[in-house]
Amino acid sequence: MVLAYYYSMFGISLAISLVYVFIFHKHFDANLTVMAVLIPVSNLSFALIASSSSIDEALVGLRTSYIAGCFLNVSAMFLIFNLSGFRRDPWSRTTALLLSSIVFASSLTIGYSDIFYVGKPTLAFANGAAYITDKHYGVMHTVFYVLVAVYYAITIAAIIYCFFKKRQVPRRILVLVMLSISFAFIGFFGGRLITKEIEFSPLAYTAAMFIYLIYAARIRLYDASDSVTDSLVEKGETGFISFDNKMRYLNSNETAKQMIPELGALTVDHRNGFVDEQFLPWVKAFEKDESQNRWTIQRDGHTYLISVNRLVISPIFRVNRGYQFLIVDDTKNQQYIDLIRNYNAQLEEEVAKKTAGIVEMHERLILGMATMVEGRDNSTGGHIKRTSDCVRVLVDEIRRDGSMKLGEKFCNDLIKAAPMHDLGKIAVDDAILRKPGRYTPEEFEQMKTHAAEGARILSEILKGTEDERFARIAVNVAHYHHERWDGSGYPKGLKGEEIPLEARIMAIADVYDALVSKRVYKERMSFEEADRIIMDGMGKHFDKRLEKFYVLARPRLEEYYRKLDS
Repeated sequence: MVLAYYYSMFGISLAISLVYVFIFHKHFDANLTVMAVLIPVSNLSFALIASSSSIDEALVGLRTSYIAGCFLNVSAMFLIFNLSGFRRDPWSRTTALLLSSIVFASSLTIGYSDIFYVGKPTLAFANGAAYITDKHYGVMHTVFYVLVAVYYAITIAAIIYCFFKKRQVPRRILVLVMLSISFAFIGFFGGRLITKEIEFSPLAYTAAMFIYLIYAARIRLYDASDSVTDSLVEKGETGFISFDNKMRYLNSNETAKQMIPELGALTVDHRNGFVDEQFLPWVKAFEKDESQNRWTIQRDGHTYLISVNRLVISPIFRVNRGYQFLIVDDTKNQQYIDLIRNYNAQLEEEVAKKTAGIVEMHERLILGMATMVEGRDNSTGGHIKRTSDCVRVLVDEIRRDGSMKLGEKFCNDLIKAAPMHDLGKIAVDDAILRKPGRYTPEEFEQMKTHAAEGARILSEILKGTEDERFARIAVNVAHYHHERWDGSGYPKGLKGEEIPLEARIMAIADVYDALVSKRVYKERMSFEEADRIIMDGMGKHFDKRLEKFYVLARPRLEEYYRKLDS
C-alpha cells in the first residue's frame, strides 16, 4: 500500500510534467521547467527508498531526494521575482544557486562523511515498505534547513508585497504560487511531525506540480509581449530578421522573405553586400543613438515600417548577441494618414481663412472705434494714422539694426496695436475732449484718465482672444504710453524698465507727432526744434537706448511729414 502511494505520486508527477512538455512554450519561465524536471526525480527517489532492501540502496535514493529540497524553493523564489518585475543584481541568482549547489553537494556525502548526516542511518520496514531511521543531522543539514526557511520566507514576503503594492501583478498567479510553495514546505517539515515511516513530501510536491501546471497554462495570458508576438507571427503580417554582432545573417521568417525576397538568397552565418547596403546604415544610426530605431521605406508599392532592437540571448546577464529587425506592412496606415493629413491641411486652410477674416474684422472694429474717438477730438485729426506710421518707421530701424533682437511677431503686434493707444478718450467728456485750447489743471487730470480707461476697454474687448501676446501689447500701449523714463509720467508713475518696451516706443512716436503737427492751441513746430526736444528728453522722458533708433529714423520721419504738408 505504501509502495503504491510512492509510485503513484511519481507516476502522477511524471504525467503532469509530460503535460507541461506538451503545452511548453519558449517564453515559459525557466524556473517552471526546472520544477517540472525536479519534482518527478525527487518523487522517484522516495519510491526507490521505499523499495530498497539495504541501507546502501536506500542512501542512493536519500541523496537524490535532497535535490528538490535544495532547488525547488530557490526556483519558486525567482519565479516570483520574474513575475513581479523586481529588479535584481544578475549575481543574486548565481549566488543563490551556488549556495543551493553547495548544500546539495554536501548531501551526497551521506554515508561517507559526518558533514550532512552524522554516522550512517539504518533501514527499517513497515507496511511493506522501507524507510530510513536513526538520522543524526550534521552542520550542513542545519544550513539546509536555514536555507529552505530563508527562501520560503523571502518568497512569501515578495508575494505579500506584490499582492498589496503591485497592481499590475496578477493576483490569481500570486495565490497559486503561494499555495504551491506552502504545500511543499508543509509536506517537507510537517509530515515528519506526524510519522517517520511515510514521507508526505511526494504528495506535497505532486500537488505543487499540479498548481504549477495551472500557472503555466494561465501565465501567458498576462504577458502582453508574448501574446502580441505570437499573434503577429500567427497572422503573418510581421517580418523578423536577425543578424549577429558582425552583421552576419542568422534567420528570418517567411513573412520577411515575402516582403524582401533578397533574404531568401542569403547564407546563414555570412555577410554580403546586400546586408551592408540595406541594413548596416540603420545599425550604425541605432548604435549612435538608440532612440533612432524606426524607419519607413517604400518598396514595390508598399510602405514598410522597420524597427531594430538588440538581440538579447540571456535574460539574466543581458548579453547582446546582435540585432533583430521587425518589418510591418504599414501601407494602409500610411494611406490613411496621408488622407487625414490632406484633409487636415484643407481644414486648416479653411480655418485660417475664417480666422483671418474674423481677426481682420476684429481689428477693423477696434480701429473704427479709435477713429470715432479721434473724430470727437477736434485737436488731433489724423493723429492715429500718423503715430502708427511713426511706430512702423521706428520698428523698421530696430529690426534693421538687430541689436535689440525683437521678435517678428512682437514688431507686427506693436504696429497693429499703435492705432489703439488713445482709445480710452472715448470715456472723456466732450467738453474737455473738444475744448479749443489748453486744459486747466482739473481738465488735464480728467484727460489723463484716458490711459487707464483705454487699457480697461481693450482688456474687455480682447478678453478670450487666442492671440494673448497681441492683447497684452495692445493693453500696455494704451495704458503706459504717457509714462516717462524718470518716473514723472502717468497713470502709474512707472520708471525705467518698469515701463513695457512697446509703450516706450509708442511714447516717442506719440510725442514726435504732437510736436510737428498743428493743433488748435498751437502751430506746427519745426523739425529742428522737435528734434531738440526729443533728444533732450532721452534718458528723462524717453528710454536712452532707443535714441539711436530715433536718430536713424529721423530722416524718414521728416520726409513723411513733408509729404503730408505738400
